Amino acid sequence: MVSPPTREQLAAARDRTIPDVLGTDLTVLFCGINPSLYSAYTGHHFARPGNRFWPALHLSGFTPRLLRPAEQNLLSGFGLGLTNLVARATARADEVSQEELAAGGERLRALVDRYQPSTIAIVGVTAYRVAFDDREAVIGPQSAGLGTAALWVLPNPSGLNAHYQLNDLVAEFRALRERVR
Repeated sequence: MVSPPTREQLAAARDRTIPDVLGTDLTVLFCGINPSLYSAYTGHHFARPGNRFWPALHLSGFTPRLLRPAEQNLLSGFGLGLTNLVARATARADEVSQEELAAGGERLRALVDRYQPSTIAIVGVTAYRVAFDDREAVIGPQSAGLGTAALWVLPNPSGLNAHYQLNDLVAEFRALRERVR
């Protein structure tokens, strides 16, 4: 078993980026806010222990088994991809500026134009509100799409998001899965 990173290793991961997981024929492109230091250290999306993205993805039926963050490359085989609004890693999402989020919204539009996913699912309603200047947005499908893609907002799966327990996250992910499949 690999030992967890040290405090120094995590600090050294600040501002690193991790590659997007993209492919052809994307049904859903999941878009996080930005990588955690843990994710930047490992090079894998949603890698921080306690993040519930991977369990929610599996339990909602998007994947046939629970994938580990290190298996993120398998997602394209399920028609899924991963990206972030902001590429640079931080210790907390609130370290990302409003300007960075708005620029991330523009970057996401370019990804939609290039990869043509059926649906974009942004995980984090507060980040979505800022990135797309939609202060009234709520969890669920959005009336406006993004280019040719339908747009959905999911709760942030971080373990720090106490408003949503795993079962609640799974229900929101399942609602999306049922709409796109």
